[in-house]
Amino acid sequence: MTRAIVRFFAVLLALFLAACASMMGLRDVEVPLSKLQASLEKRFPFNSRYLELFDIQLTSPRLALQPDGNRMLASFDASIAPGWLKRSWQGNFALSGVLAIDPAWNAVVLTDPRVETLNINGLDDKYARQLVKIGSLLAEEVFRGMPLYTFQPEDFRYGGTTFFPTKINTYRDGLVVSFEPVK
Repeated sequence: MTRAIVRFFAVLLALFLAACASMMGLRDVEVPLSKLQASLEKRFPFNSRYLELFDIQLTSPRLALQPDGNRMLASFDASIAPGWLKRSWQGNFALSGVLAIDPAWNAVVLTDPRVETLNINGLDDKYARQLVKIGSLLAEEVFRGMPLYTFQPEDFRYGGTTFFPTKINTYRDGLVVSFEPVK
């Protein structure tokens, strides 16, 4: 009879803990802009060659968050060196994208990148139009598979409950990622 009572209380305790876990609700993790900036800076300078014609270097990444569209804007100093010239052109490049959660990487990533600006000093219109086309390829390549912030294992567990990220809210000074308990 004692074993039956112990089993009864063990089952009762398990049911109680499961009920508490489901009542936990959302959990928020704040990611300041400074952490996103530091993460991006580690990956630069970015160097690439396009169509065997242009050597492109992006340096000095600067981030800004756009809360209205849940987007991020990244701007860079750009240097473009055509293979047929002995000089390079200097300017700036900016792209934006939608912030999303990549469950495979357990990270915040940039999706749907688009070129916002590509300004190159002293470049005539003929070459400028060609470089704007390359800018779209560059935007995709720069951020493809690049985690902007990777969650820590403790972000997924709290109070014996497993959580998963479901939503990103963007503010001027950082992100708040909401986690829901796994049911």
